[in-house]
Formats: sequence, C-alpha cells, structure tokens
Amino acid sequence: MSDDGNPKEKPKNIALVTIAIPEFKSFIIGRFSLIMALRMTATTIGWIIWQITKNPLYIGLVGLSEVIPALLFALPAGHIIDKSEKKGLAIRSLSFYVLCALVLMWLTSASVLHHMGNRFVTFSIYVVIFGTGILRAFANPAMNAMISQIVPRELLGNAVNWSQTTFLSASILGHATAGFLIAYCSYPVIFGVIATLVMLGIVFVLRLKPKPSSMAEATKSRTWKSVGEGLAFVYKTKEVLAAMSLDMFAVLFGGAVAMISIYATDILKVSPVGYGWLNAASDIGSGVMIASMTFFPLKGKQGQILMYAVTGFGICIIVFGLSKLFLLSFLALIISGMMDGISVLIRGTIIQLKTPEDMKGRVLSVGAMFINSSNELGQFESGLAAKLMGVVPSVVFGGCMTLLVVGVTWLKAPKLRKMEY
Repeated sequence: MSDDGNPKEKPKNIALVTIAIPEFKSFIIGRFSLIMALRMTATTIGWIIWQITKNPLYIGLVGLSEVIPALLFALPAGHIIDKSEKKGLAIRSLSFYVLCALVLMWLTSASVLHHMGNRFVTFSIYVVIFGTGILRAFANPAMNAMISQIVPRELLGNAVNWSQTTFLSASILGHATAGFLIAYCSYPVIFGVIATLVMLGIVFVLRLKPKPSSMAEATKSRTWKSVGEGLAFVYKTKEVLAAMSLDMFAVLFGGAVAMISIYATDILKVSPVGYGWLNAASDIGSGVMIASMTFFPLKGKQGQILMYAVTGFGICIIVFGLSKLFLLSFLALIISGMMDGISVLIRGTIIQLKTPEDMKGRVLSVGAMFINSSNELGQFESGLAAKLMGVVPSVVFGGCMTLLVVGVTWLKAPKLRKMEY
C-alpha cells in the first residue's frame, strides 16, 4: 500500500479497484449507514402521516417541509462546503440529524400521541422535517464532494458506480426494514434504530482523513459571487444543465413513490411489510442495474441511453398508476428503478467528469437543489394532484408528463443527446 492510501497494484478485476482503497471503503460504509437511516425515516414518516390524517395533501406537505429549507440553503451551502474542511462539516451535520431522530422518537411515543393529539404531532413532524432539510443541504453535497478527494480522477467513474450501488443497497434495506419494523415494533423503537444507524455512520466518517478546502483564498470571502460562479458553470455547461433538468422534471412529475402509502392500504390492500417492499422496489431495480453497470460499464452513446431510460421510467409510472395487482405494481416499480439507475449513473458521471475540483461543492449543491426540488416538490405535487384529481389519475398524469419532458429534452438538448464518455 502506498503512502497516499491507494493500492500499489490494481486488482485484476477493475470493478473492485476503488474498494481496495481503505479510506473509500470507510466512506461507503458510513454512507450506507446514513442512507439506510434516511430511507427508514422517509418510509416511517409517510406511513405515520397517512395513518393520522388519511389525506394525500398532508403527505405532500412532508415534501414541501423538506424542500423549502433545502432550496433556501443549497446554494450558500455549496460555497461553505467548498471553503470548509468537508469531513468536519459532514460530521456536524450528521450529529444534528441524530438529534432530529431522537425528537421524532419522543414525538411518536404513545404518551405524546395521547396527551398532545394528532394535530400537534403532525405539525411537529413537519418542523423536524424542515430541520432535516437544512441538514441535507450540507451533508449530502459534502459527502459527495469528498469522493474526488479520496480516489484518483481516473477511477471516478468506478467510484461513482460504487457510491450509487451503496446508496441503493442502503435504500432497499432501509425501506424494507422500516416496513417490517412498522408491522412489529412501536414508532419510538424505529426512530431509535435510525438514530443508532446515523451514529454508526459518524463513526466511519471519523475514520476518513481531513478533506481541506480546494477553493482559492481570494474566493472564500465572496459568498454570493462564489454561488453565482457555481450557477454560471452549470448554465454554460449544457450537458450538465440538461442532465440535471431532465432528472428534475422527470422525477417532479413521475413521483409515484409519494403515494405508495395510499396504494398499499387503499388500492393494493397490503400489510406494512408489503408497503415496505413497495417502497424498496424502485431501489431494488436501481441497485441491480447499477451493480451490473459497475461490472459491465456503458460503452458509448450514454446521452441517448439516458433519454431512453427516462422514457422507460415514465411508462413504468403509468403502469403502476393503473395497476390493482401487487405483483404488477411491484414489478413496474422495479423496472422504473432500473431505468432510474441508468439515469442516476450517467448523470453523476457527467457531473463528476465535467466539474473542476475547486467548484465541486458548489456544482454538487446546485445538483442537490435540482434533486431536492424534484423529489420533495414532486412529493408535494403528487399530494396536491391526488387531492384535486384523485390518486390514480394523478399518478398516470405524472407518467405522461415525464414522457413529454423527455420529448422536449430530446429536441432542445442535442449536446446531451450526443454526449459520450
């Protein structure tokens, strides 16, 4: 092993090359624990809100509660990440998330639900989710920005593959575990497990070397000028802008996952365990696809493949919206996840390869702003549309709008369509 922590000789299997770097191994274990906790939180909160309110709009408000702070803080967070030591910033953010999990553990206890009432608990959950939205604006981009400081540039594609595979494996286990725990345990026990997982993630992040700022000293004090530089870079780099925009609008309209708690209880009529598996289905598909692409990477025409994948995603959302059979719904979500996995991997690689090192935090924060706006605003849009149109018509409408977004992107973003790496 060399002094910089990289292996002296590459493993025979190129797909395993980044795993041979001890620091990267600690990074993905810490990331696994964190993402599993986040997915358990989302699944549990979705179930609790639906059981308390029986109103799809209130499920949508969970997304709105998280997206508002995430968007407000995303751009200044990028500047702070670029000028800060990233490991310490990530640890501070994760520590506050432990506190949020403990507050949720208290809020969902039987005594609080009984004495304070459903309205107080629902409002308080929104407040806590608002806080986690602030934390996500810092924690996720800070963690992602560390990847290029851990592995050599020529291994970034492989590192992104492993990072996404870890993310999706943790998502699958997090959603499924939450479903099982909802069926057999109390809510405080679930949030206690979540807090423990985040603390475990902190332990592994502590094993990383410090990740100092890569921003020039002259730029560190010019916060809004620095933020503007990040936005300007994304705007002028058309492949990055188009990839982010395609993902944002596709997920904004195709966010069927937000309605899974309603589908599980009222349409498919399955148990909390079935609910957990429905939540995990898209991540199972994404995990299978990204793991396959780690060993068998795409060879050219990645831009076109991205367009085809998002088209397939939209079709799967329409099928899920119309289905009344659990197995068909589960399969539709798995295939949608496979399509999304292709999209995530191509988009993530484009951003890592196109972005200079000293702008990683700002550009990744812009990316986080796109992702947060698509996921959480998509959840709000789904809840509002379901309230106005009905659950099934709203999901089918979202899938159709996703197909329209792909068509517009195909015509208006030729650089992305022709992108290869």
